[in-house]
Amino acid sequence: MKPIKIAILSLTHGHTRKYFQTLKENPNLDWVAVSAESETVRGVFLQSGYDVPCYMSEADMFDNHPDIEAVVMASANNRHIEQFRECAKRGIHILSMKIPTFDMKEYEEMIELVDHFDIVCQIELEMHYNPVVNRMKSLFTANELGKISGFNATNITLSPVWAFPWQGIPEESYGKRVSLASHDERFRGGALCDHPHIFDMIRWLTNSDYDYVYAEVGPNIRTDIEVEDILLVNGKMKNGISFLFDPSWSRLEERLPVPGPGWEIYPKRMEVNFNISGEKGVLMADCFGPNVYHNGYPNDRYTVQYTYFDEWIGLMDEFIDCIRNHHIPKINLNWHKRTIEVMNACYESIQTGQPVHLS
Repeated sequence: MKPIKIAILSLTHGHTRKYFQTLKENPNLDWVAVSAESETVRGVFLQSGYDVPCYMSEADMFDNHPDIEAVVMASANNRHIEQFRECAKRGIHILSMKIPTFDMKEYEEMIELVDHFDIVCQIELEMHYNPVVNRMKSLFTANELGKISGFNATNITLSPVWAFPWQGIPEESYGKRVSLASHDERFRGGALCDHPHIFDMIRWLTNSDYDYVYAEVGPNIRTDIEVEDILLVNGKMKNGISFLFDPSWSRLEERLPVPGPGWEIYPKRMEVNFNISGEKGVLMADCFGPNVYHNGYPNDRYTVQYTYFDEWIGLMDEFIDCIRNHHIPKINLNWHKRTIEVMNACYESIQTGQPVHLS
């Protein structure tokens, strides 16, 4: 297979660094360039040690590398639509970060661009390539739990705002400045915008869709940010399964400008846990459990050494296959659209204080 010439846009998403080693080592990829959102971002990338040209202009990058076939769109959520338009007209395939946009008109335009220019667009939801999740999927397929009644999930992390400031800016994260509620001084664009995984996962595992959702926010544990960091979401699927989600930034962090050892504060950087009840039993899963935790270097800070399978390998392998064999990705725009709709419904529920039913 001829390697796909690939680039990374912007370098400002929290997952950006996850791609460096995968893009460099995958024999089916030829990592040719990156574009940086600012000189500060460029400086951080140059310190990473990868011998890949870094441009301050996406147009310059594309003009200097007309053979680019695909991009990882690692930018602020509000930049996605303009980058979509530019890539689509050039016939460049897109691996989009996990929130393409919260603006449903923009979302429809993205779908139209993908169809019109016949490009591949895969949404980055790496949890689908986690071995624990795949084991869960196989148990669901085999009906090991019988009829499911309840689905509890956490997607709790530290906050990326200190290293990726746009994730604390409502206009860049949510796309516009919208108050959480009339009595609330905070705005949409925080932890909920960072954690679509469990909203997507319940649909994939149960093969059902949302009936209604009800969401509430709690007082921020980070009082100096203007977006939400603590919330709970409950509701019911159309097949009768009840769910309770915690997609909060409830793990604390050292406010480092560049993520690194010592960023997390005890007990964990993140937890993605599932507790699923069925008529035949209960399934409990910790998707990021097999890690090594230690206090020590550097500066006696609590650090985590990840030992789980790198989900980005499977993610990129599927992206490559879809491009070369003209397949539709498992997590595509049409599939993911419903997940974005229900996340918007969560914000509507927070604003109104009422459950929101989905058609």
